[in-house]
Amino acid sequence: MKALFKQVTAVAAVAALLMTGTGTAAAGESSPWRDCYDGLSCTEIRVPADWDRPGEGTTVTVPLLRIPAREPKLGTLLVNPGGPAQSIPLFAVPGFRDQFTDLAARFDVVVFDPRGLDVTCPAPTPAPLPGPLTESAYDAYAAANAKFATDCTTAAGAARGHLGARQVAHDMDAIRARLGERRLDYFGSSYGTVYGQEYAALFGSRVGRMYLDSALDHTRSEPAAWARAGAVTAERNLFRMARWCAADAGCALHGRDVIALWDRLSATPDGALIVRWAAARIGDDRSWVALTTGLAQAEAGDTSAMTPRPAAPDARLARTAFCADFPFPDRFPAAKRVEAELRVAAPRLGWAVHPWRVSGQCAGLPPIGLNPPAELPAMPRVLVANGDDDPLTPAAHGRRVAAQLHGTYLSSAGNHALYLRGNACVRDYVHRWLWNGELPAPGARCESAR
Repeated sequence: MKALFKQVTAVAAVAALLMTGTGTAAAGESSPWRDCYDGLSCTEIRVPADWDRPGEGTTVTVPLLRIPAREPKLGTLLVNPGGPAQSIPLFAVPGFRDQFTDLAARFDVVVFDPRGLDVTCPAPTPAPLPGPLTESAYDAYAAANAKFATDCTTAAGAARGHLGARQVAHDMDAIRARLGERRLDYFGSSYGTVYGQEYAALFGSRVGRMYLDSALDHTRSEPAAWARAGAVTAERNLFRMARWCAADAGCALHGRDVIALWDRLSATPDGALIVRWAAARIGDDRSWVALTTGLAQAEAGDTSAMTPRPAAPDARLARTAFCADFPFPDRFPAAKRVEAELRVAAPRLGWAVHPWRVSGQCAGLPPIGLNPPAELPAMPRVLVANGDDDPLTPAAHGRRVAAQLHGTYLSSAGNHALYLRGNACVRDYVHRWLWNGELPAPGARCESAR
């Protein structure tokens, strides 16, 4: 993402923020910009913890990082690369900032980390639920999740119950005011598109130009309908991988019937392990070499490639933030019904894809500060692009979001995070839109995944 920053001495400012599109509320003061990450600039803005009650005086901080524009400067572009997670600390990783070098040619690129995601809880989140779901595992997970939330009450502080995208959208408008921009130009990728959708719903008249990459649909509240497109896409990727393997002599299963082998392996005692392992990787074509090699090894009786490795403990609130925006089934029978529906839609693999496994993990979290999906009003100053082969944020999600906003949808080959992964065709359309206000023609498509 980035370029270079010179230190700017900034004045502490009181930012005006629209609460409903008509009223205003005062955001707290921000710190001066300071040098960070080898030449970039960082600051924080302090905002009300609860934008529904801004006068209570309780606040949270929102971290910002700025990459200065190269001339001629058009303005400021607010960016969230997704998650929900912290992205600003990743600027310490060599090469991370390069993803937004082109955007910084014309904009001050300002990256923000959503509120509360810098909180470290006393204990890690419970381990993800494996599928297929069982009632005992589900109930145990719900109890562990409830304990995690309770134990983190003090650490979460004012952020507790205020992590949803509606609160974040208000923060975004406070950032806009702090930066002195009349309108907000915005780039959201992956989960950053949820924040963009919420901002469009609350502050559509203040949007300048918006780009949503790999949109995650925050308009459909029925969980099976929401998850079905990703499940079907994952299943389709399994067949795509089989066709690739038939054509590429370098595939470990070249000359074999990959689908027939899959069916045999998934019916073995290790079948659930194999399905879960593959479901976590099938969304990225670059994983196919490792996937087919692992399947070949499994056929020979070696499932070591599928054996879960110890994961780094996660004591952050990202899953809690997700569950504020997608409060999916919190009882086992409802969750099991959704799993059953996805098995019908995508029986070989799709029912186990990542989006459903994550959204099925809200059990036990307190139902406070929820921001459930809702339909969007028209706000046509938006370009949306999703990859055809992305099961995490499937193309159907992007099309639905674009249609509700009356925006423009750019169809593209490829998987997740098209711009950030360097899809040259998509990047060209995005630059023309953000720099010149030129939207793709109806029916435009990027045929290459790169």
